[in-house]
Amino acid sequence: MDMVNIKINNIPLSVPAGYTVLEAAREAGINIPTLCYLKDINEIGACRMCVVEIKGARSLMAACVYPVNEGMEVFTNTPKVLESRKTTLELLLSVHNRKCLTCSRSGACELQQLCNELGVESADRFDGAMPDTRRDESTAYLVRDNSKCILCRRCVAACADQHVAVIGPNSRGFDTHIGCMFERDLADVACVACGQCIVACPTGALTERDQCDEVLDAINDPSKYVVVQTAPSIRATLGECFGMPVGSNVEGKMVAALRRIGFDKVFDTDFGADLTIMEEAHEFLGRVQNGGVLPMITSCSPGWVKFCEHYYPDLLPHLSTCKSPQSMTGAMIKSWFAEKEGIDPKNIVSVSIMPCTAKKFETGRDGMSGAGEGLQDTDISLTTRELARLIRRCRIDFNRLPDEKFDEAMGEATGAAVIFGATGGVMEAALRTAADVLENRSVENVDYHEIRGTEGIKEAVYHIAGMDVKVAAVSGLKNADAVLKKIQSGEADYQFVEIMCCPGGCVNGGGQPVQPADVRNFTDLKAERAKALYDEDKNLPLRKSHESPLIKKVYAEYLGEPGSHKAHELLHTHYVPRKRF
Repeated sequence: MDMVNIKINNIPLSVPAGYTVLEAAREAGINIPTLCYLKDINEIGACRMCVVEIKGARSLMAACVYPVNEGMEVFTNTPKVLESRKTTLELLLSVHNRKCLTCSRSGACELQQLCNELGVESADRFDGAMPDTRRDESTAYLVRDNSKCILCRRCVAACADQHVAVIGPNSRGFDTHIGCMFERDLADVACVACGQCIVACPTGALTERDQCDEVLDAINDPSKYVVVQTAPSIRATLGECFGMPVGSNVEGKMVAALRRIGFDKVFDTDFGADLTIMEEAHEFLGRVQNGGVLPMITSCSPGWVKFCEHYYPDLLPHLSTCKSPQSMTGAMIKSWFAEKEGIDPKNIVSVSIMPCTAKKFETGRDGMSGAGEGLQDTDISLTTRELARLIRRCRIDFNRLPDEKFDEAMGEATGAAVIFGATGGVMEAALRTAADVLENRSVENVDYHEIRGTEGIKEAVYHIAGMDVKVAAVSGLKNADAVLKKIQSGEADYQFVEIMCCPGGCVNGGGQPVQPADVRNFTDLKAERAKALYDEDKNLPLRKSHESPLIKKVYAEYLGEPGSHKAHELLHTHYVPRKRF
């Protein structure tokens, strides 16, 4: 690797020739501030927060896009640099909604943090005209408040990176704002609800539609029986909201917090993930053996499903008809569990904690009322961030909580279910069960390393029961788009494809904890969070869904067998083509 020798603040440094000044400074232990920059997504040098002085240059340079070269001398904290950054912040604040105390991002806002660091004592230095702004509250999952937007364009870049690109800068000059084409509401365009724009946003301009009040109202209603379930990835991310290292597994504390909030039962969505594998593996084997539509594509990710409905409706027959684990668990709560406990399902409020804003959309989809007409599988879906806010609102000291276990009725799961939160995890879990069924024995090797990792497209061929099964695990809609084009053209010859909407899978979902750019740019959040799930899988006694005693019990006493009529009523759904414009 070619190296160049430079100095940053008079500190000699040798760095790779392809580095930017921003990356080189990081090597020297200096975090140059940014607002617009997101590595590999938004490298436009527009916000001017990262400016530095370079010896011999006539003006300040944007460190995020300026390449290093031999002998360069960089200064990151001169009076000229600091004054420029402070002035930039004051200009941004002059057209910014400064009601910080009521903003959901207060305390985790990158703009707010930089103002504190750079000593911005007054926000009215450049006060004057304010641009016209509006709130878009048209969807069930997201709120956009342009009065808090700083036009960094991170959200635009994230949306484009997902190959959706339904938002962009409208108008020009002082009137520039982020919006949809022809100023349509977000509900009227082909947004897939992934929420990647939210985790990219440095301020409170984009947030999920908060439903914490609805949950507390239900808990405080004596006529309601409120049940909560938590997705596999939440245990690997929630700790970040309370200052814990990325990748901390806080399952026990999470369960304890949910009990103290007041939920009547705390269940594990991993139960639904094991159910999903039973139904999905059965469906896959049926398609292989009976000449069904192949490749079969997973349907656990509602953002991916909505993307397919909008952009590839001709491929909908390829989707598994299985509901997501959220909806399977919700359906079983209002049917099997309600019957066992003698509870009227109409009095049950089913709440989920999910890594995903698209799960909010999924709760209202047609075909998500398996327990009966008018009984939605899931009534309320909260993101990881909302759960953290709920814990704080209830004044629970999360870090001091003991470790507690899920309630038994739906609290037992296998390692196959745990890894659902990482890209490749659903595929690996399905293969563990499919291999045992096809081989008619317990296959010892359950680790399918070829489809693990954070790469956007992973392919593998597995020899099972005398036949080759070609699979692909895909995450991020940009990569999904590429694979779907190959399937459309006949170029791809997969039998089974897993697609996750968000890059890296659910651990990097749009409802996960927001991390500032200096963490997102230099820490592999996807890998660190996924590691927590694979470590738990490795240490569990049961790692195949079909070996779960609870799953066996549910089929024996209630569902019959995978693919049964009752299972289809409760656990399967349908899809509809949606307009793109």
